[in-house]
Amino acid sequence: MKIQMQERHLKEWQGQEEIAERMLPIIGHLYRDNNIVTTVFGRTLGNSPTIDLLKAHRFARLILDSDLTVADTFPILEAMGRLDLAPARIDIGRLAVRYQAQQGVSVDDFVRQELASVNTGRTPLLDEPKDIVLYGFGRIGRLLARILVEKAGSGEKLRLRAAVVRKGGADDLVKRASLLRRDSVHGPFHGIITIDEEENAIIANGNMIRIIYSDAPENVDYTEYGIHNALLIDNTGKWRDRAGLERHLKAKGISQVLLTAPGKGDIPNVVAGINNELIVPEEKIFSAASCTTNAIVPVLKVINDRFGVVSGHVETCHSYTNDQNLIDNYHKADRRGRSAPLNMVITETGAAKAVAKVLPELTGKLTGNAIRVPTPNVSLAILNLELSKATTAEELNAHLRDVSLDSPLQNQIDFTNSPDVVSSDFVGSRHAGVVDSLATIVKENHAVVYVWYDNEFGYSCQVVRMVQKMAGVELPSLPIEAKA
Repeated sequence: MKIQMQERHLKEWQGQEEIAERMLPIIGHLYRDNNIVTTVFGRTLGNSPTIDLLKAHRFARLILDSDLTVADTFPILEAMGRLDLAPARIDIGRLAVRYQAQQGVSVDDFVRQELASVNTGRTPLLDEPKDIVLYGFGRIGRLLARILVEKAGSGEKLRLRAAVVRKGGADDLVKRASLLRRDSVHGPFHGIITIDEEENAIIANGNMIRIIYSDAPENVDYTEYGIHNALLIDNTGKWRDRAGLERHLKAKGISQVLLTAPGKGDIPNVVAGINNELIVPEEKIFSAASCTTNAIVPVLKVINDRFGVVSGHVETCHSYTNDQNLIDNYHKADRRGRSAPLNMVITETGAAKAVAKVLPELTGKLTGNAIRVPTPNVSLAILNLELSKATTAEELNAHLRDVSLDSPLQNQIDFTNSPDVVSSDFVGSRHAGVVDSLATIVKENHAVVYVWYDNEFGYSCQVVRMVQKMAGVELPSLPIEAKA
């Protein structure tokens, strides 16, 4: 009997694998040829291995309280493949659940009806692809490059055209390609990287990224490289005010600038998903705020909307960064001169003040501090809050869980109830922050909420979401929610 049960489980798994393997080419075809992003209850199915596709289906049980398998979604996907669809973001999990509730309707007729609004033929999402330039090619710059290459699709949306750096030596191109190919924290690049020495370019999965050398933003003529009307992402952090960042706009070929650090003065600080309304055509310079601001603002917003925040303190345990010294040495800032891999270092954070720029309703209500800790990536924000309403840990967690599973903020907020997770488990998280529900403490109107965040990759995903908004790359989401 036990042997029979083992065989049954193995055969069931092999059957699921076989179906998933048949799904992958269709998902790839829809993405490359039609700019269709396929999801399962918000989990994107891109260039994923079979196991990730199966895990995405397993995730659906948290929403449905029942299993959803690839056998349920495969017929939906096949039917989509037989249509000529315009660009869209299509959730095959939701479609499968709706189809199961139908009677006497073929899967082809059902899918054609549900996707009628985009079953209009293949069309370009933009009149012409949006050129993207990275100014700086460090930790954030290279991760942005990975994500943009991954999202290139048919090449009709965002095209990473160049990265601007200071030349480091005769073998600069080779070394920069190697750093893009291998990463000690995030692992190898998913694909193939070569170099074109004649064009001084890195070729990443067919995407030509020119490496341009310059010491000053205004000195680059991007049009010489065929780059026009480009969105430039400044990930150096060297200039944070309008006067400094406007230097990029003086360069030929640049029309918009996005700073991957908190902006100063009147520069709009945007957390993707929260205050996208600030992204307007007449403004040419934006800030994507900081990694910590992106992690805590979505959580603070949903807590404040439901329970009200009277006051609070934000403490971050933040992984060390390039701004610190590896060994004790002079540093202009207090404490940061001490060895980063050997010490916990108390330092300042502007995240609490930055929250007010994104959520004005919390102005003056928060204080903040930071402790740099000896880990290379993934940080933890501790939100110590006084609420307007008394609640319980169960009620607060349930609210955060529901928002993370099915809401406009499901790309920003993730949720875990595992008793064994540690910081390294969140390397590669695409969410702005992950609520650690088992650490939540609530006593009447006082709450302590712990939020993990990949301060490199998760933040980079938020930056790309903002880039898509700035470039007008917004896909309609289907199926449309049924009205209550």
